[in-house]
Amino acid sequence: MTLDIITDPALEGVQHGFFSRVGGASSGVFQGLNCGYGSSDQHDIVTINRQRVAKAMGVEADHLVGVHQIHSANAITVEAPLDQAVKADALVTATPGLVLSVLTADCQPVLFADRKAGVIGAAHAGWQGALNGILDATVTQMEAIGADRQNITAVIGPSISQRNYEVGPEFQARFHEADPKYDRFFAKGRDGKYQFDLPGFGLHRLAAIGVQTAAWTHHCTYADQARFFSYRRSVHQKEADYGRLIAAIRL
Repeated sequence: MTLDIITDPALEGVQHGFFSRVGGASSGVFQGLNCGYGSSDQHDIVTINRQRVAKAMGVEADHLVGVHQIHSANAITVEAPLDQAVKADALVTATPGLVLSVLTADCQPVLFADRKAGVIGAAHAGWQGALNGILDATVTQMEAIGADRQNITAVIGPSISQRNYEVGPEFQARFHEADPKYDRFFAKGRDGKYQFDLPGFGLHRLAAIGVQTAAWTHHCTYADQARFFSYRRSVHQKEADYGRLIAAIRL
């Protein structure tokens, strides 16, 4: 089956893709293109899925580079395929032929490019990483290898939307304590709960750190089960596990 690859006009000229779950070899709750070795899916099946992504990006599988994501604010620079998994939540490079990738299932996959400098980045930005500075760290790391944040374009891929992201008052309080202005990313919900605008917050953080061109693809992972994996939806449906989507970019 043909892979379903979402691209954004803002990153035109840079090969990239937010891959949906369509077109993979996995079955059951992982039906489709599950690219997460951290899931309980069969390892060899995940390998097949990742090989399909690498082929779509025009590289061998070992040049599809990722990290062991831990919801941190740690961004690393890579110059060659990694021999072992590094604990981080963003990667940057100026090396042609490497494909940077992150995995998500409701969190924000964010792809970055400074075309002028020839520097790219990819970040996994859930609420914790976004609040603690993973987007800031990615841009700083890109600048360390020649980028200029005023020339960086960033695109947020399929993520959970505000309509489907219900949180408790203690969650909202954490953001309020960080900055009362963050209250605007919360809408009042039912029974004292709130609805959090994760992509809106991501776009705000990108603008605040000087990224002048940023966009969200406006795809909600929770709402579209046929196209996307969703951690939160899997919990609500009482499923044993969930698949991971992959986002990728290369020079």
